[in-house]
Amino acid sequence: MPTLAVVNFNIVCATLGGFITLFGLVSYLFKEKFYLSEALISLVAGLIFSPHATNLIRPEEYALGNAETLDTITLYFTRLVLGVQLVLAGVQLPSKYLKREWKSLALLLGPGMAAMWICTSLLVYAFVPHLSFLHALAVGACVTPTDPVLSNSIVKGKFADKNIPKELQKIIIAESGANDGLGYPFLFLPLYLIKHIGYGGLGQNNSARSAIGQWFGETWGYTILLSIVYGAVVGWIAKELLHWAEKRKYVDRESFLVFAITLALFIVGTVGMIGSDDVLACFIAGNTFTWDDWFRLETLDDSFQPTIDMLLNVAVFIWFGAICPWYSFAHNNVIPIYRLIFLGILVLLLRRPPIIFAMHKKIHQIKEVRQAGFVGFFGPIGVSAIFYLYVSLDFLRGITVNGEVREDARILMEVMNIVIWFLAICSIVIHGLSIPLGKLGFYLPRTISAAVSQQDEPEPFHIREHAIEAEYAL
Repeated sequence: MPTLAVVNFNIVCATLGGFITLFGLVSYLFKEKFYLSEALISLVAGLIFSPHATNLIRPEEYALGNAETLDTITLYFTRLVLGVQLVLAGVQLPSKYLKREWKSLALLLGPGMAAMWICTSLLVYAFVPHLSFLHALAVGACVTPTDPVLSNSIVKGKFADKNIPKELQKIIIAESGANDGLGYPFLFLPLYLIKHIGYGGLGQNNSARSAIGQWFGETWGYTILLSIVYGAVVGWIAKELLHWAEKRKYVDRESFLVFAITLALFIVGTVGMIGSDDVLACFIAGNTFTWDDWFRLETLDDSFQPTIDMLLNVAVFIWFGAICPWYSFAHNNVIPIYRLIFLGILVLLLRRPPIIFAMHKKIHQIKEVRQAGFVGFFGPIGVSAIFYLYVSLDFLRGITVNGEVREDARILMEVMNIVIWFLAICSIVIHGLSIPLGKLGFYLPRTISAAVSQQDEPEPFHIREHAIEAEYAL
């Protein structure tokens, strides 16, 4: 006898499939007419489907009630999304772009990231009670990189084509791609110091020298430099192999189009196994893969890669909406909600715009103050921040004394979980609504003014017409 199988797998398939299908029916209207990002819409959908509302998506059940397992699932999911996104970001850039525009990128990735890190850390230190500056540096490092997923939604579409010059779009893509992997040094400097000298060095050797040695050796050497070399080598070999196969007509069109995505999966897996920086390796591989511009031009008019990109974006932001600690924002022992709100506003206003305004005359893609304002404001916090959050949580769990997480590490984990999630949500919402609200603020006063002036204007009175009417009346 047939029975109902209302199990999690069926519920998730029905929920995701139904939402993406319905959203697809009005996607052009929302994205190109109302200028709403799919990230914001998916986040709201995730909240609606979460245990906080309809309880259709139940992340804790999927992790068998284990919080650490749920964190691991989220970390791996964000790694996958960032890996695919960054290979595609690298492929989007023209031939030898990193080599040609290294000066502009050096400013954005050097002084730019450092200023964003310090500014955010100072704000976190000022607003979160009883937090040391070293801990604030770890929190600030997680939100220093600009997010490639949200940046893509800003530099694509009708609004971008009409309002953002192509060169500006390219430098935003390049920066958001490169700075994701380069977030590791900013994050692990405070984390190593916390591990070795924090809390009196309990359980460790209380040596700053050991912390700095690990930072240079493991973070810069093994994580950053190795990932750059690995990504460049794999990207170049993949390019040559695809050239060879395509020239001999060994590869069909479907495999050709999916090649960049499978390359991303390969790099995420292999670099993940050796414990290096798979995010940076993916971006470098994407750039190297299209160094001669051949693959980019061959796939320029094809919609397969943007389709995969859209599916991943929708899925990850629905997941974020479902797992975000919404309740903890207002009920926690770390920071009051009013401080959290002010922190979110000030981080978006001060984290990035001041340094971009200070440097914009030296970045030739930014030709005027208005463009500097755009580049400064649209430095979103999103998937990359959540990725670094869970990298940090995984590291902090390893700081133990007698089998328990050390007290300062446990407190920092709670602070990071609340503050970073809140900053990411603020960015997704505010950046997702900025363009439609900006358009509304521009057109609404003009529309009202035109309507009022049209009502107040007297009917035209033509003397000749009235003279003719008088003659006929006689």
